Amino acid sequence: MFAKKKDAKVYDKTGKVPVLRASICTGEKTAAFKDPLTGRLEEQTLIATDADLQAFLRKYGLSESDLKHEW
Repeated sequence: MFAKKKDAKVYDKTGKVPVLRASICTGEKTAAFKDPLTGRLEEQTLIATDADLQAFLRKYGLSESDLKHEW
């Protein structure tokens, strides 16, 4: 009846690149981690405001210069 709460995913930095992905049409932004070998994205959070971006960067110990931008 009641499902157990799943543990939050822990980001494994080995071999993954932080990416800020933006839609050309809507401008919607998503923070993700990309595996450069397979091209697979692990989406982490929707970026609606600058505060969301700063929270993502703090959570994973990144800076804005670490992010690659994709469209």
